[in-house]
Amino acid sequence: MLDHVFMDAIGALRQAFEDALLKRQALEERLQVDVLLGDLTWETSYSLPGEDVPPRIVAEISLDWPTWSQAAYRSWSIGDAPDEPPEVDVEVVLRIQRLAGAPEPAAIVAVLPDEGPALGEEPLRRSAPTVEQHYDLELTPGESAVEVAYEGVYTLSESALEDSAQLGTEFGALAGWIASTLVKLGDLKLEFRPPEEPL
Repeated sequence: MLDHVFMDAIGALRQAFEDALLKRQALEERLQVDVLLGDLTWETSYSLPGEDVPPRIVAEISLDWPTWSQAAYRSWSIGDAPDEPPEVDVEVVLRIQRLAGAPEPAAIVAVLPDEGPALGEEPLRRSAPTVEQHYDLELTPGESAVEVAYEGVYTLSESALEDSAQLGTEFGALAGWIASTLVKLGDLKLEFRPPEEPL
């Protein structure tokens, strides 16, 4: 068993999503290592229960553990005081896909706050929406999608490093917020293409 605070953060977030009754998109989960820089990235996707495959509305979450955070964590673990506490970069992308016709981003952004929940002391901050449009071979517009991202940094305090239960509290709030936000987006009056239709 790998005993590492980044693995503890992943486990805490997974447990929080299960507690929030969200459905994991198993094929979308991966742990990646940048062999040149040493950064670790964990990515996963969750949707509301009962969604089709692919789901209409999904939250794509990524946690990044940069090399310098690993160095700081190693210093802490051997009893040295690091210059800066280790951090986890957090991104939550809320994606509405399989839309029929061109979406209106203003209607989607209207139900989303400027800031997400705070992880530690800093809240996640919303970026501008991105609209994706698919075409067929005859260049006829097909389905479209809208993404809105929230990004932030979770600075691991001394207490979080010493007690992984604190990670569960922090990430539990994030998972609850994601679940309620997916419900809000699901309540919007949007027209979707059926999942069996090709792009």
